[in-house]
Amino acid sequence: MPNFRNGRLSEDIKREISGLIREEIKDPRVSSGLVSVVRTELSGDNSHCKVYISSLDGEDAARTAVKGLESASGMMKRQISNKLHLRKCPELKFIADNSIEHSAEIAKMLEKIEETENDGGTE
Repeated sequence: MPNFRNGRLSEDIKREISGLIREEIKDPRVSSGLVSVVRTELSGDNSHCKVYISSLDGEDAARTAVKGLESASGMMKRQISNKLHLRKCPELKFIADNSIEHSAEIAKMLEKIEETENDGGTE
């Protein structure tokens, strides 16, 4: 039972952080249209939460966004605690992730393969 609650709370935190990035955070380091929360990992005792952040602009932009999010973490903890009715909100640790950039590269490779197959089939 604790694992189910832990997973559900982790997804709730992810959803709330995404909403806060989109609506509340005004920091220019966090360009809301290009930054996304990839996943969250909540510790077993719900005291720490790793938040993986990715950006379409690359890993450098994600690192810059992480710095902006770290400066806003106090406000984010307060909002999450209020919305999810938590007695104690976990400490948020933001980590830059390059998964969006990596998936975009894979998509480009697949498009190239598809183009070469289409070109080869018509000749």
